[in-house]
Amino acid sequence: MELGSSAFDRFAVTYDPGDIIFCEYEPGDAFYLIQTGRVQITKIVGEIEKTIDVLHPGEIFGEMAILEEEPRSASAVAIDQVRVLEFNRANFDVLMQGNPQIALKLLKLLSKRIYDQRRRFMILKLEDPQARVGDVFLMLNETDAATYSEGSVRAFSIQVDDVAHWAGMSPEQCRRVLDHFVNQGRMEIRSEEIRVFNINELSRLVATRRKGVKR
Repeated sequence: MELGSSAFDRFAVTYDPGDIIFCEYEPGDAFYLIQTGRVQITKIVGEIEKTIDVLHPGEIFGEMAILEEEPRSASAVAIDQVRVLEFNRANFDVLMQGNPQIALKLLKLLSKRIYDQRRRFMILKLEDPQARVGDVFLMLNETDAATYSEGSVRAFSIQVDDVAHWAGMSPEQCRRVLDHFVNQGRMEIRSEEIRVFNINELSRLVATRRKGVKR
């Protein structure tokens, strides 16, 4: 049985473009699996609202409401017309008991989403632009996203816009930081990849900057 089958129609909710699905800091009692459309996830960092992710069909959001009784850590807004499956504690229990294979798939997705979300927040907490960009590559390295690895050299099949998205900054600002790293001999930007010559140096840079970040 697939997550998009008619057996789950009773859990389906549709949002129009611009609809707020939930707001940061409000109580949460449900999480969502996207069937169609895109959802923008935003968070207030300092006094600025930053886009921390754009989610697509098959992805889960709001999962911490099921696992922890805490306020929402971010806001979710429909970009397109969005159809989601909405799960709360009650129907999640029903799902767990009646469809163990589906439940296992959801739990795996939840675990990955929890890691991804918390790791992204770690990046956004860094105020120093160089450390923030550097931490993007550390995050990718932790998830084995490197297409080439030898010693401390790593190559990632990503573009400047991808790094900017994860770092929560404009492509122009991100490009300036990357160019700085290139001029230092720390990176090389190719047409289809960005190569990091010493991932350990980036790790030390980020660790130094993170010491002053309040957790």
